[in-house]
Amino acid sequence: MEVVLKNLTKKFPGRDKKNPVEVIAVNDFDFTIPDGKLVGLLGPSGCGKSTTLNLISGLEKPTSGQIFFGDDDVTKLPPENRGIGLVFQNYALYPHLTVRQNILFPLQNLKGKEKLSKQVMEEKALEAARLVQIEDLMARRPSELSGGQQQRVAIARALVKMPKVLLLDEPLSNLDARLRLQTREEIRRIQNETKITTIFVTHDQEEAMSICDLMIVMKAGVVHQIGKPQDIYDDPKNLFVAKFLGTPAINVFEGEVKNGKIYIGKDGIMDAPKVQDGKVYVGIRPEGFKLAEEGALKLKLSRVEVMGRDVSIIGTKEEAQSKNVRAIISSDNLVDTRKDSVAFDLNPKKVFIFDYDTEERIRF
Repeated sequence: MEVVLKNLTKKFPGRDKKNPVEVIAVNDFDFTIPDGKLVGLLGPSGCGKSTTLNLISGLEKPTSGQIFFGDDDVTKLPPENRGIGLVFQNYALYPHLTVRQNILFPLQNLKGKEKLSKQVMEEKALEAARLVQIEDLMARRPSELSGGQQQRVAIARALVKMPKVLLLDEPLSNLDARLRLQTREEIRRIQNETKITTIFVTHDQEEAMSICDLMIVMKAGVVHQIGKPQDIYDDPKNLFVAKFLGTPAINVFEGEVKNGKIYIGKDGIMDAPKVQDGKVYVGIRPEGFKLAEEGALKLKLSRVEVMGRDVSIIGTKEEAQSKNVRAIISSDNLVDTRKDSVAFDLNPKKVFIFDYDTEERIRF
């Protein structure tokens, strides 16, 4: 099911009685979510991603704009008539019901022409349980399950009606690191098998990049960039997007362009012949450093961390925004830890410059 958002805006009234300023949670969101794709809404807390999901589900009404499921305008349609499946962060399972009863619950509430026989409901519940691999747990109650198992029950309950659109609101936040990895792989597998259009809300960029077909990066209610995860990582539109994506985070320096060359402090790191002179922000991905005896960029060496196949070189630079600058190189390289400084050449594809005032990307 294709989901179309047309100029979607949501404003909340301000709480300050003396100066009630409206809060714009979603600002003019305009995008088409393709049929059968898994799309991630990504951004920091308070960016409007959960509000966007609530607007799509019908739990919130937009201030302006429209929502279409295919050709149908569902903007004013109540949630129960939209054909959605919704999975929350906290599972929201009924504690007094078994796994089977929790999964059956949405089917038991169907009325009129949609009402199913008991046998059909049981078959659908078992099919949903098999899809998330919990068919052996049907007689248990939520308190007898692990966090990962409870989340699978919640997903099965959302899938049992085979919704037009599946909405996942930070579904992995309550799981430990290993379970998060396993469950996100399961979500990707289930989405591939069912081909249900899925919208996945998360603040974790690693989650979004690993399973999404398309990613929407938001900040303060505004969409900053839309695209395939790797494309956004390789080609960020602005400094916010560049800083938000990547683990470890991108290294950001205050620099300048002078006579067609990019400088960080006294180090001329790269040619930029078509860029105007002036102050810029320089972003360098950790994997963009290449150890070189007479390299263009010099850092004061702090320490070296051996991580198996990779080595992290931690250094400092007066012009850096953060306390430490992190360079990741292959463990095949030898770093002389007796020296006070270390020098690097840079991979041009991993270096970005941004306007100092607008923080928009400058291409060179």
